[in-house]
Amino acid sequence: MTEEGRHKLQIVRDYHQRTKHHPDRYAASLGYMDWENQPDPFRSFADTEYIDLPHPPLRDQPGYDGLFFRPPKPVALDAEGVGRLLYHSLALSAWKQAPMRRPWSLRINPSSGDLHPTEGYLISGPVPGLIPQPGVYHYAPFRHQLELRCRLSDRQWQQLSGNLPAPCLLLGLSSIYWRESWKYGERAFRYCHHDVGHALGAIAFAARTLGWRTRLLDGIADTDLNRLLGIHGQSGIEAEHGECLVALFPAGILPAELSFQDLTAQGLAGPGNLACLGRPNRLSRDHHGWPVIEEVARAVRRETAGIFGGSTAVKVSPPALPDMLPLRPHGAEQIIRQRRSAVDMDGSSFLDRDVFYQMMQRILPGHFPFTVLPWQPRISPILFVHRVENLEPGIYLLVRSAAHESSLRRALNQEFEWLRPSGCPLELPFYRLLAADVIEAAKAVSCHQDIAGDGAFSLGMLAEFHAALAEQGAAIYPRLFWECGLIGQVLYLEAEAAGMRSTGIGCFFDDAMHRILGLADSTWQSLYHFTVGAPVEDPRLQTIAPYAHLQPSPDR
Repeated sequence: MTEEGRHKLQIVRDYHQRTKHHPDRYAASLGYMDWENQPDPFRSFADTEYIDLPHPPLRDQPGYDGLFFRPPKPVALDAEGVGRLLYHSLALSAWKQAPMRRPWSLRINPSSGDLHPTEGYLISGPVPGLIPQPGVYHYAPFRHQLELRCRLSDRQWQQLSGNLPAPCLLLGLSSIYWRESWKYGERAFRYCHHDVGHALGAIAFAARTLGWRTRLLDGIADTDLNRLLGIHGQSGIEAEHGECLVALFPAGILPAELSFQDLTAQGLAGPGNLACLGRPNRLSRDHHGWPVIEEVARAVRRETAGIFGGSTAVKVSPPALPDMLPLRPHGAEQIIRQRRSAVDMDGSSFLDRDVFYQMMQRILPGHFPFTVLPWQPRISPILFVHRVENLEPGIYLLVRSAAHESSLRRALNQEFEWLRPSGCPLELPFYRLLAADVIEAAKAVSCHQDIAGDGAFSLGMLAEFHAALAEQGAAIYPRLFWECGLIGQVLYLEAEAAGMRSTGIGCFFDDAMHRILGLADSTWQSLYHFTVGAPVEDPRLQTIAPYAHLQPSPDR
């Protein structure tokens, strides 16, 4: 590793240590809610061209459970398909309103604090009935519109998509760190990358309902990605930072390899190749800067193109693990649209043990939707089990990769049991570490939040932290959070299908969690907490349809 690489790694390690919460000291933030400068949750571009997307009716098929076995027959690349893709990945899902308050929006892709730092961009060739010529379009969820950012010539589109299957689409994601740091201060960089992972999961599920496959193209340099998305000219605290690019194509197509390396040189080289249209809106009147976020963002940037984390070859997934349960009648689109983040749980409801084990199976790598990621899994969750029928309360571990087990056995408390619980499928690498009532411990490490102990179970996602950084450099750091977010997205939908609800927990005491587990160094680090249980709904809240604001008022 070069001296520059070692310097970037040190910045990442320092940032991670600096932004840990402790019982007597939280990571730096403003300390109060600066409501006058709350960021606009919707980025938009003025002075460009706009395309209205279809608002698709709900379909009963495909079924939700069936998505994990085989994709449905691919739909055509047309206006309805693109509309459904975005409607079920990055669109609004509802509005909520409390008495005497203005409504606030919810989205298909969850976000820390409902602040939504993630922006989406569609890069496409012509689409019948929708897109007349190739271009780069910002997706505007408030109006379910495409906003033209850059026109592409036919030649440029062919160069960009030349190594990809036909037909195909590209979706780019960017982050506006200010949206999160406004509330969460220095720790916001972590949360933004959780949200990238949630968005990747939302895109993968939406594409799967259409019979399309998704694959992260992680070989593009960040500079080229910013230019492709048309955000390279943005500056200041409200600027977008390009995060990743995803290829989408019909699931029946199995290319040997997806490469974006050559495309950057061919499609983006030369001054003035992509002329950008539109002006971004201002999000806040004033700002409070967090320089450490800009510093770590620079440290994790990839300055050169190249395959990251190994080959991007797309392989046929291994057969899905057998379900513990018969296929349920839930339509996939219904589950996707109804997903909500729980704000309270009842502290009494139990989860069926077989449903729980099925949830664990579905967050194992090597299968949909984790095939979207081109690197080897780095995350294995520790679970605090509270209320799962016929499963003794205690601390459990799901080993998501066989390569993790020996390291975890060395790193975790040497008095842990490592016992296989009753009824656990043979192919599920799931272990009981400690039998005990851990409700209060779960609450305590999750910043004393009752919701961590009032559900059926909660978990902390342990990252193979030291080895990942040492082997793959600073750029792996945000990707660890992406993997956590993708796991969280599966659990969100699994909870809905089980008649329960879930929520991500970004506030936890990092090292207090590590002490409970006996972790003495940074070999493994907890990056994201999560909880699943029976929700308690607030009867004061009114639910409003996601695009009711686009309907004509009754008096017109």
